[in-house]
Amino acid sequence: MRIAIEKSKVTDVVIQYETRIKDKWHTVVRYDCSHGFFHRDLLSMKGDKIKQPISITNLNDALTYAEQDLKDRWEWYKEQYKRGVKK
Repeated sequence: MRIAIEKSKVTDVVIQYETRIKDKWHTVVRYDCSHGFFHRDLLSMKGDKIKQPISITNLNDALTYAEQDLKDRWEWYKEQYKRGVKK
């Protein structure tokens, strides 16, 4: 997780869920605001990646959303990762 804050306001965020599979760490899902917009990247063991824009412009709210989503759905994300991202 990387969070940049200026004057009590989040200005940049990267938060991701990683899991260990067969003694190797894998990034499963990542939220960030690179490319000029807040989005979620869903990854798969096959190397596929889907970028999903999320229409939250306030990065304080975006950070809260991402943290809660990962807490609520980490098992689902892991299963999707192992199956392969469906485009």
